[in-house]
Amino acid sequence: MAHQPSLSGGVGTIERLDPQLQLTMRDHVHRILRGAIIAGRFAPDEKVNERQLAEQFGVSTTPIKEALRQLEAEGLVEALPRRGVIIRFNMSWAEEMILARAALESMIGHLAAKRISAEAAGALKATVMLMDAATTSGNADELILLNETFHDQIHKASRCQYLARLIERQQFYDASIRRIIHSDPAEREKALREHAAIAAAIVEGDVDGAEKQMRDHVVRSGETYLSIVFGNKEGK
Repeated sequence: MAHQPSLSGGVGTIERLDPQLQLTMRDHVHRILRGAIIAGRFAPDEKVNERQLAEQFGVSTTPIKEALRQLEAEGLVEALPRRGVIIRFNMSWAEEMILARAALESMIGHLAAKRISAEAAGALKATVMLMDAATTSGNADELILLNETFHDQIHKASRCQYLARLIERQQFYDASIRRIIHSDPAEREKALREHAAIAAAIVEGDVDGAEKQMRDHVVRSGETYLSIVFGNKEGK
């Protein structure tokens, strides 16, 4: 019998949703379920219990079914005849996801180093200083927000259009990954050094250095995530 996943571990207690929020309820359910899947709280090939999820969320099964259809479109789950909805996210999927993000982010870093303005460069350096202070204080929540700010600043500095649209599909993975890996103090120190190196390369206009530093950072932090979520297990 499949284990029953906990949706609360590591990301805060799951909130019951207000039944009056019918127009946005599906989106809330989708966001939380997606984060739980990416965080490894469901096993690969596990069957999703829609009724139990509805009870956990405090909603009817309708928004659960709607959210699962969205997740199926993203490839994270699959609806099978006579078997129900099965989790398809596994280690192999996660590895591909990380490599895809590394490729996109490295190209964005390359263009940011080529196109960044003096004002944007100053803002990026200021963010790294704030990340340094948050790393010293061990404020993981603040670091997660600053991490998002850091990458957003690079995206804006790159003035990308096509690549920005492609990276949007990766954004919903990032929050879950960052919350997992920022729980480790040693990882926080490594991330700070890498972010500082990325920022320095971009500010200096070193396009090749920015590209390499960004790619190496995304791949290494992704490997940390894989180790935490999947351990030595192989994807199915």
